Amino acid sequence: MMSTPRPNALRLETLWNPPADGKEFSYVLRLKNLGSEPLSNFSLCVSGPGRVDPAGRVEGATVSKRLSNFTEFQPPAGFVLGAGETWTVSVYALSWQFRHWTDGATSAYLALADGGTIVLGVEPTRSSVSNATLKRGAEIYPVPANAPVQISVIPWPNHVTVSSRRPLPAGFAPRAQSSEGEAAAKGFAALVDHLFAVEGIVRSEAEGAVPVILKDAAGFGPEAYRLSFDEETLTVEASSRTGFLYGLVTLGQIWRGARLHPGVFQFPASGEIVDEPAMGWRGLHLDVARQFYGAAEVKKLLAVLAWNKLNRFHWHLSDDEAWRVEIDAYPALTEIGAWRGHGLAVPPLLGSSPARTGGYYTKSVIREIVAHAKSFGVEIVPEIDMPGHCYAMQQAIPELRDPAEKGSYYSVQGFPDNCINPAREQTYEIVETILSELIELFPFKVIHLGADEVPLGAWSGSPAALARLRDVAGDAVADAHAKRLNVVTNTHGADDIHGSGAAILQAAFLERVQRFLASKGCITGGWEEAAHGDVIDKEKSYLCSWRNVEVSAELAERGYQMVVCPGQVYYLDMALRPDWDEPGASWAGNSDAEKLYKFDPVGGWTAAQKQKLLGIQACIWSEPMTDRAVFDRLVFPRISGLAETGWTKPPAKSWDRFKALAGLMPLLYGLQES
Repeated sequence: MMSTPRPNALRLETLWNPPADGKEFSYVLRLKNLGSEPLSNFSLCVSGPGRVDPAGRVEGATVSKRLSNFTEFQPPAGFVLGAGETWTVSVYALSWQFRHWTDGATSAYLALADGGTIVLGVEPTRSSVSNATLKRGAEIYPVPANAPVQISVIPWPNHVTVSSRRPLPAGFAPRAQSSEGEAAAKGFAALVDHLFAVEGIVRSEAEGAVPVILKDAAGFGPEAYRLSFDEETLTVEASSRTGFLYGLVTLGQIWRGARLHPGVFQFPASGEIVDEPAMGWRGLHLDVARQFYGAAEVKKLLAVLAWNKLNRFHWHLSDDEAWRVEIDAYPALTEIGAWRGHGLAVPPLLGSSPARTGGYYTKSVIREIVAHAKSFGVEIVPEIDMPGHCYAMQQAIPELRDPAEKGSYYSVQGFPDNCINPAREQTYEIVETILSELIELFPFKVIHLGADEVPLGAWSGSPAALARLRDVAGDAVADAHAKRLNVVTNTHGADDIHGSGAAILQAAFLERVQRFLASKGCITGGWEEAAHGDVIDKEKSYLCSWRNVEVSAELAERGYQMVVCPGQVYYLDMALRPDWDEPGASWAGNSDAEKLYKFDPVGGWTAAQKQKLLGIQACIWSEPMTDRAVFDRLVFPRISGLAETGWTKPPAKSWDRFKALAGLMPLLYGLQES
């Protein structure tokens, strides 16, 4: 019997060979046995954003299991990896070619015949045509010696008339004249404690703080404020808690700039700032299904949003890879759907280890986070993605599928049969029960249903769905849809299902669920695919358009209220540049901070279409973000660029000014380029 080599004696290296000189591309995995003992009776399991295509050619191994980006490679029969030897696996077909170092395997382990596992250390995938140092950590934006402005504020205010310089206050002691002001003062104290705990921005007058009068004043919009400076008094005028908070944030930013860079920025002795946002919806979406972010991380991110004067947090709580919210009626959703691991219903995906990993948010934690966000002027919009992107949900509640369904269809991400069935009455009982519990947790009463990326072949093998389709659309449509079995989608969202049988069934599902939400006093959100069939109530819904501004404009023309978040610019998982050494994805394109900052989200829109604009939103999809230094690189300072687009009127925007100030904005993890 052979003994098993120690884990540290095994190493996995991966290499990307792009197509060149007429040769096809290849993804090469090399398992090295650096120990003194041979290894046999094992398989190699890897996961990462890149996916081995089901029809792909693999040399040196066979694929024994595959689910989306999880692949198990089986060595040839009787294979023994001797001491000092290397086992090479070459993959010649992937769902898409790799473009960045984060595309390859981000976790790997060996599955042993006795049921055990050995976790392998995984180095980032190298490219055969690039030796550049791999980028991690946020890009550094140094404050120049001669900044184009004398105060540091992002997003830049609408009206600034300040002058001269006064000695920098030791800190501030807000004095409220109302309950709204008092709530803002408490929120601001918590905010700076999250972001800059040791700096002492808020302190007592006994510690030398300067009083800041929070003065109630009529005539201000819900997020507007006036900040006044003179030698004796600092005053924030507003008519709401959020207005007071934003005035204090501006004051805090000015203070930090003058404190950290006294030769560049000043603290004004006189003048005023009068300010309000250009757009009402200034949002950030966070996908916590692909990677789990703990409550502390979410709270810190909410503080970052508030410091940027962003006011919406779109919380993507479910997807194929995981379910993240406690539901009392269906405990299996978190018992099964919140965890990934070797031998579990959901295998290790996107960097997960073979050990049981993941997590979810309890109801008590969600209530705490919602209150936390509210104190920062941020409203939370939860998303439960349906009827597609429901693989994890289905593992926990099998009743969401037609038990008589045969055949398979695949989502763009490679999940089979991942759409809950719209023809079963039990589906609606389950969905309405889940949404009822969700509504109780999120008082903003805006619930996002997702509705994106339903495959062309969805439900084509379900007798119940086909019967429903015959009732709704006739025999010809149902018969045509029944022929879509085993459809595999190979492009990210490029297949337009509008008018297909799947789209008709999805529209019927969304119409019913949206009516239910409206009966509970809720607004329904959806990705742009929720417009298929034009069946949802446009007065009680809104859409997030992710393809491009032309699609956004077309949907606005059709009467939908729009949040603009085109993937090629506002998806923050997209790499900054096309280079291999940059982390992230590229299916929608690349966008560095300057491109994002200068992008016009309503370019080419008519005046009538602009009447339907709610605002803009950046989206963090988490597939490439196993490494938190990658998170900081992809999100910052691009999130601040989006914030200025949403707040500052276009004539007042300036890339040179923004670039000079961006380095003063906080990061989530504080990880910068080294």
